[in-house]
Amino acid sequence: MEKFRGHIAIFMANVIFGLGVPVTKSLLTDWVTPMGYMASRCVGATILFWIVASFLPKERVERRDLITIMLGGLLGFVISQTLTAEALKYTTPVYFSLVAALTPVSVMILAAIFLKESITGMKSFGVALGIAGALLILYTSWSSGTGSNDFLGISLAVLSVLTWAIYLIITRKVSAKYSSVTQMKYVFLVSTLVTVPIALITEPEQTLYSHAWEWSGVFQMAFIVLFATGLGYFLIPYAMKFLKATTVSIYTNIQPVVASLVAIAIGQDLFTWDKPLAGIMVLLGAYIVTMPDKSSR
Repeated sequence: MEKFRGHIAIFMANVIFGLGVPVTKSLLTDWVTPMGYMASRCVGATILFWIVASFLPKERVERRDLITIMLGGLLGFVISQTLTAEALKYTTPVYFSLVAALTPVSVMILAAIFLKESITGMKSFGVALGIAGALLILYTSWSSGTGSNDFLGISLAVLSVLTWAIYLIITRKVSAKYSSVTQMKYVFLVSTLVTVPIALITEPEQTLYSHAWEWSGVFQMAFIVLFATGLGYFLIPYAMKFLKATTVSIYTNIQPVVASLVAIAIGQDLFTWDKPLAGIMVLLGAYIVTMPDKSSR
């Protein structure tokens, strides 16, 4: 039952994240800069999680674990999500979400490097297939992409995926020890302390916070703060209490499906031949990578 709840939680999180990609693209296009977007998310989520934590039993966090949680937050939220915001400035939601589907491949490669986990021949094929799909995305975006600079955007998306994969690996143990609310209140506190000063100094002008604001922008940011940040980042450490990092990462494959359908439906992207082909290659590669070995069945 606990594993079932973990699967439901991570499924819901990735549906929300998939919806958040086109919403983020809209916010960055019309309302906020990437750092303004990040600061808004951090402040909103910090207030949300500390209010919720005040109604729950206080949980003591060991100093070493607190450092891990905060460093993980800087990697998995500040750095990864800033790269995401920057990537969506230059490329389309569909291309970005297809790159995000490489997360399981990235987790497996990093686990092999740092945790000395073995890679079978079949998993190597899955890695190669996923990378081939990513190269197809890069090639087609270079020649006929619909973003302002798809190659740069996709490159930033790759870096975002790598930092997210590192976050999943280094926070696996602490995720099993502490509640989601306890972890996230510290993640977003340190994230706020980092992002807000940078936003105020480098990008003080935000249309959403000027006289030109409109309710559409407010509702979009509310969705990002309450759901794509608050609920989504609550569900991830909750799921990681019961599931392995590779299992959690495979659910990332839901994001490109949701994000692509929504983005094409609302006119943020166009349907072209390379997107379904690259999507099949990337998703199939991710599936092969996360299949259990025959010896462990």
